This record gives sequence, structure tokens and C-alpha cells, in this order.
Amino acid sequence: MGKLRFLLALWLAKLSVPVLKLTHHNGSNFPGIVAIRLCPDFLRYVGRPKTVVAVTGTNGKTTVSNLLSDLLEADGQRVMSNRSGSNMIFGISAAYVLNSDLLGRAGGKVDVAILEVDERSSLKVHPDLKPDYLVVTNLCRDSTMRHAHPDFMKGIITRALPKETKLILNADDMISCDIAPENPRVTYGIDRMPGDTVECVNLLNDRPVCPRCCGKLEYVYRRYHHFGKAVCRDCGFSSPESTYLARQVDTAQRTMVLTEDGEDHPYRLVSDSVFNIYNMVAVIAALRQLGWSHEKIRGYMDKAAVLSTRYQECDIGNYHVVSHLAKGLNAFATSRTFQYVADRPGRKELFLMINDLSCEHNWSENVCWLYDSDFELLARDEITQVVCTGLRGIDYKLRLLLAGVPEDRVFYEENDLKALDLLHFTPGDDIYLLHDVEDYQTERLMNRITELANEHSAKEGERHEN
Repeated sequence: MGKLRFLLALWLAKLSVPVLKLTHHNGSNFPGIVAIRLCPDFLRYVGRPKTVVAVTGTNGKTTVSNLLSDLLEADGQRVMSNRSGSNMIFGISAAYVLNSDLLGRAGGKVDVAILEVDERSSLKVHPDLKPDYLVVTNLCRDSTMRHAHPDFMKGIITRALPKETKLILNADDMISCDIAPENPRVTYGIDRMPGDTVECVNLLNDRPVCPRCCGKLEYVYRRYHHFGKAVCRDCGFSSPESTYLARQVDTAQRTMVLTEDGEDHPYRLVSDSVFNIYNMVAVIAALRQLGWSHEKIRGYMDKAAVLSTRYQECDIGNYHVVSHLAKGLNAFATSRTFQYVADRPGRKELFLMINDLSCEHNWSENVCWLYDSDFELLARDEITQVVCTGLRGIDYKLRLLLAGVPEDRVFYEENDLKALDLLHFTPGDDIYLLHDVEDYQTERLMNRITELANEHSAKEGERHEN
């Protein structure tokens, strides 16, 4: 009976695909909704590829899973992914619907599955998905209405994982490196870098004491928040050693050395952002576990790039324009973006659009995450202007003022396109658009910034001619 129910769910889910196209609906995860509604244990019955890699974590899982998929596809492998759907059970099930035959077999059509999995969805997904590998990017403070505390999320992932799943963990994250201690694992990390400290200089520190004995953790070095290398002097608990360790990281030259088993392998960085260097090392670690050589990885990685929806920069007229994801409701991700922008050279004008447009009208989230975010990083003289917009724009303005940003540098306009007109476009200033996760939001704002940058450049040209 269960198998018949599964087949009925599969066929109706497949039938929904051409119906969606005929009715001009997007609904990328709708086939998964049909499958799960008709057969709640759909993932238990559907056939699996030879290798299944799941990617989870608070931040970076989209970048890591898409980079992995891109590199495997470039190598000619048939990859199943949920990059066009959601990272919850419906989007993952939709990927299986699209990549299975009429009997639910995926092995004949797919070589490897790279599936992004929401941390909270682990309990519904992992027991039936049974991933061969689970890449964990990090566990950090996230939306309080969904994720509570990262230790809570660690417990959810640990309970959900099959014992045979091999973990690929961030050794520098003192929370996620402790997931499912009985499972086989390898680790990755980044060696001490210039600017590392021993004390936490951020507002968030989610691992202040030892998780074993509650003694104080002493950091050999701390990169930010609870990331770094630490040891408990009372019980000996410490950060694990990295199986794959990035060393000699040079963000200016975009180079690093990856050390494995005492051997060094040079790599070109895909980004000068430390956070994306972690994502890159996670991808290398996963490909090594899949049997790729360092030479092969390096050849493909040299052509790779971070998703343009996450980061892009370009010159428009006389201005250098950067769009950078600053994930809303997520104090850690926002602080990492602020740190990156603040540390870049030159004068900057910032546009804050850290809003999810799809939920603006029914947003129930409180604003406590703003006071966990390091807005104080924006109180630097080289940041000449900050324009705030959206329904939370007033909250951003208040938080900036409390962070010490002078009031004459902070501007507010609720309408995002009108707010762009408030940018000064001062010659010599770089323009930064800090946005949330929606692709169309970034595109429409970048189109308007392009128009304004060209207009101001033309005016500058006229002034010089006169």
C-alpha cells in the first residue's frame, strides 16, 4: 500500500510540472508539495543517486552547495540539486520528483545529489534522505522566531543524522564542530590570520564557556564571535585540528595554501571575504572526500566565483559599485558584511535594504537582532553616508545613531527606489548596496543605481569640460 501511495504521489507530482508551465506559474517547489502531501514519507521510498551530499548551516550553505554543484557539473557529472527550489522538505522532494523516472529511480539519471538543507528541517529530511556526507558551514545566532540558539540547532541536527553519515565540519566554529560526536568526520579551518585577537570584540559570543564543564574557554586566537581556536584549561576540551587547513591566506593577492597530511597545495581565492574563504575551504574538503585530487579541484576552482546574487562588484561610470548580501534577521551575517565593508579601503556610501520584501506586510519578527549586530563598525569616518530604507528603515536609523554614527550621515526614506536618490554619489566614493536574499530585489535596485551612477558621471564630465 505504501509503495502504491508513493507511485501515485510521484506521478501526480510529475504531472504538476507541465501544468505549471502551461499556466505560467513558477512554483519551483510545488511538485514537492504535491508529493509530500500525498505521501508524507516520500523521501523514504524514492530512489537515490550513488552519492548524496547534504549541505547545512546558518550561513553559507547556498554558496557552498551551488559551488559544489557548479564544479561537479563542469566536470561532466549529472548533478541533482535544489538550487531552484527551497531548502526544506518540499524543495528537496521537488528535486527528486524532477530527477526520477516513473518508478521513482534517480540512479539512472543522476550521478550525485548536492542538496541544501535548512537546519530546522533536518528532523524531517535526514532520516529518510540518509546523506553519505553532511557539510556543515557553521552554526550561529539566527532568527529568534525560528532558530532560538545555535546549540539548540546543533541538537536538532545531531538527533536527525543517521550514524553512517560522514561529517565535514568547520573546526574553527566551536559549536558546529561538536555535532554528532559519534559520527565519522573530517574538519576544515583557517590558520591564524593578521587581525585575529584572543578576546571577543563582537556583540555576539555564543560559546563563552566550555560545553563540557562550563569552565572558561581560552582562545589561542579568535577570528570573530565564537570562531577561532580555543581550549578549556579545566577539562582539556579544545577545538579539533583541521584535516584541511587554509594557511598563508593573502586576501590582497587572492592566494592561499591548503595543507592536508603535511603537504601544501596552492589555491587562488574565489573571494577576499574571510567568510567566503571558509565556504571555499568547505567545498575543497567535500571534493577531496569525493575523491578529487587537489590539482583537479584547483583547475576548476580557478574559474569559479561566488554567486552574483550574494556578491558582485563593477565599475559604472566614475563609480565602483558593490552589492553584498547582508541577511536580515541574522545578526552574525549582518555583522560579517559590515566588517567586510568597513575594512575595505576608500570612502564609501552605504545603502541599507536588509528587508525581505515577501514578508514585509506580515512581519512578526521583533528587532532584537539589530542590537546583536555590530552596527558600530559603520561609525568610521571613511563611511561618509548611510541611507536606510524599507519598513524597518527607521529602526536601522535609530540603531546607527546609537552605534555612534553622526546624524548628518544617516538618511531615511521608506520607498527603496526613492531612497536611492538620497545617495550623494560624491566623486571618489564607492557605492555599497547591502541587501537581503531576494534576487529580484537586488536586480531592480542595481538597475536604478546604474542609472544614477551614469547620470552623476555625465554631470561630472560636463563640469570638467566647462
